[in-house]
Amino acid sequence: MKVTFGGNEVNLVGKQIQVGDMAPDFKAVNLDLSEFDSKINQGKIVVYSIVPSVDTGVCSIQTTTFNQEAQELGDQVQVVTVSVDLPFAQERFCSVKGIDNSTVVSDYRWKEFGNKYGFLIDELQLLSRGVVIVDRQGKVQYVEYVSEVTNEVNFDKALEVVKSLI
Repeated sequence: MKVTFGGNEVNLVGKQIQVGDMAPDFKAVNLDLSEFDSKINQGKIVVYSIVPSVDTGVCSIQTTTFNQEAQELGDQVQVVTVSVDLPFAQERFCSVKGIDNSTVVSDYRWKEFGNKYGFLIDELQLLSRGVVIVDRQGKVQYVEYVSEVTNEVNFDKALEVVKSLI
């Protein structure tokens, strides 16, 4: 798949995840610098909201929109925002924006999410923008790699898939 960042083509590292794949387990870093293990969400519907940096306008919209939706979707659904921002910046962002219905984790240390899900931009060492939705059995039910990283994800389609799984 061709992905551009600001109109310039970039290369994604890792195997791109597809609908029907089993979601790979990964570890990342929580806001308090402790280890996040994706296995914590087994048995739940998980929305992985992937952004290059929470400190940009489009990423902020994506993170706050999914956080608002998480409240309405209930506790059967876990929203996890993943970026390579340092946890300090993520924590500041979450405090300012009131992100309290979803989990925000950093892939900066191991880049396991980026590599295992195929979202790591080789040239920038940032994550590309997208959404991955995993059902209760751990199977991927929806994937969106946004072709131009500075554009928004398709919120309507992603939320339609989540609601069909509840």
